[in-house]
Amino acid sequence: MTKPCIICVAITGSLPTKANNPAVPITVSEQVESTQEAFEAGASIVHCHVRNDDGTPSSDPERFARLKEGLEKHCPGMIIQFSTGGRSGAGRARGGMLPLRPDMASLSVGSNNFPTRVYENPPDLVDWLAAEMKAYEITPEIEAFDLSHILQAIARHRAGELYGRLYVQFVMGVKNAMPADRAVFDFYVETMRTRAPEAEWCAAGIGPAQIVVNEWAVAAGGHTRTGLEDNVRLDRDRLAPSNAALVRRVVEICERHERPVATWKQAREMLGLRPVAA
Repeated sequence: MTKPCIICVAITGSLPTKANNPAVPITVSEQVESTQEAFEAGASIVHCHVRNDDGTPSSDPERFARLKEGLEKHCPGMIIQFSTGGRSGAGRARGGMLPLRPDMASLSVGSNNFPTRVYENPPDLVDWLAAEMKAYEITPEIEAFDLSHILQAIARHRAGELYGRLYVQFVMGVKNAMPADRAVFDFYVETMRTRAPEAEWCAAGIGPAQIVVNEWAVAAGGHTRTGLEDNVRLDRDRLAPSNAALVRRVVEICERHERPVATWKQAREMLGLRPVAA
């Protein structure tokens, strides 16, 4: 298979701490350094969260601005994707950083259960986030925790509510949400193929499901996500030494399946993103 595989690295997230793995980057400078290593290893998208000084999650636009500036300087051309997830803030605060105009931003179009709470994405908030992304020409990455989210994303895109090319990420392995189930994964892929053949799709596995879903996605011709946000271990006995180590693991999977790893230029072209200013 000759189609390049886009590798997204989710460097930090909202939950992992240095107690879980000392390699988790918390400060802006740590995140920039970790991303640069992952970029050089083969990642072309960075999925970004920011933290407060005490390590708790934040949606502070100023912190996102500093992170974006550092990434643009040290990872030129890399696709910058901000998180609008619900662990970092409530209501419209989740999209307060969108005026910074990252290339992409995550968008959850439906609610679902998480391990200890309901991940709420009410329709009015989804409408507002989608409209903000459209206003600032930000391509959403749809984070699909359920089949209904995929169908909702396709419907919204056809209705002109989502900016740019449709890009859907299957998230599998979150406790109380969709497990990493191969039959379900195959059905998701077929759903995208038949209902949105012009779209691109990606898949992410949480915890020990990460490498499993990476393998499925690469083999099926899709794109995939890795990184310390989703999984802090290389295996049961070893912590991942860096985000770059997890990216290199995906690169090895691509090599086994004879798929080239997408450069940032190829990834931008496949996703229909605006070119990088000279």
